[in-house]
Amino acid sequence: MKKLKVLVVVHATLIPPDSIEGRSPKEIEEWRTEFDVVSTLKRRGHEVRCVGVLDTLTELRGAITDWQPDVIFNLLEEFDGIVTYDQHVVAFLELMRQPYTGSNPRGLLLSRDKSICKQLFAYHRIPSPQFAVFRKGVKFKLPKKLRFPLFVKSTTEDASLGIAQASVVEDEAKLRERVGFVHEQIGSDALVEEYIEGQELYVGVLGNDRLTRLPVWEMVFGSMPDSLSAIATRKVKWDRRYQKKYGITTRAADELPREIVTRLDALSRRIYRALGLSGYARMDFRLAPDGRIYVLEANANPNLAQEEDFAQSALAAGVGYEELLERIITLGLGYRAEWRVYYG
Repeated sequence: MKKLKVLVVVHATLIPPDSIEGRSPKEIEEWRTEFDVVSTLKRRGHEVRCVGVLDTLTELRGAITDWQPDVIFNLLEEFDGIVTYDQHVVAFLELMRQPYTGSNPRGLLLSRDKSICKQLFAYHRIPSPQFAVFRKGVKFKLPKKLRFPLFVKSTTEDASLGIAQASVVEDEAKLRERVGFVHEQIGSDALVEEYIEGQELYVGVLGNDRLTRLPVWEMVFGSMPDSLSAIATRKVKWDRRYQKKYGITTRAADELPREIVTRLDALSRRIYRALGLSGYARMDFRLAPDGRIYVLEANANPNLAQEEDFAQSALAAGVGYEELLERIITLGLGYRAEWRVYYG
């Protein structure tokens, strides 16, 4: 790839330093992804600048206008503290006729709203747990179609925000309590779905029109007690001490039967296209003991830190981190946004 002018867009508090020397592990963890991407692109010879975004697009607009980057490397996951608003930032980039990496606005809109996702899955006959949405300010009513145990989460938040062992509920009283927690503490509607026992599997996909499926990855819950539900809580995903205590890790799901991998491949492609995704994404599944597969959710623009699941699954396919970032940039440059269709 020729050397490019790459503008990396991050949250205003996550602009990485030039070096991690002298920084504590906790401090590094905050901007690990941003540092990995920026430092790797610089090492590849690209001219890289970083701009932080909080609650205004003034600096981003100025950087695009003044510097005229070849591509935006989008690492933004929210705008003004609202997760679902990152789609508007990407829509702004399209209005500026600026190529960018990752998902398009429509893909972000559909994948970020888990209730819309579930409805689309149902329409396309993509297997997903039975669900109901409990909206803020609406009287609680338990649908007859739902069977306990149930799993409660926010309809919009990601990164396991608000997910804990208490998210799996066994009766109506606990359900009311957890739905109230999501409404009051997270501030969103609550998505309630039937809890599926089984293996938690992740499938990464790269592409716009032609799609590449990465090796299937698996969450291993290690020595967690049987009294705890095997779910990806916030502690399971992000608490390093908790992970070390129980031997929680992720790895290639090499022992899956070929027919299961084939079904996961087909489902991942169907989900990617049903949601209109582009660039790269990760699908989360549960494989039940009886062999049935359920999609839990789709994650547009998943974590790109070098040691996280997406990059590690790419590495297992023979795609190193530097090449992965280059591929993501190539996909961004090649995405046919509407302005390209009309203006070339």
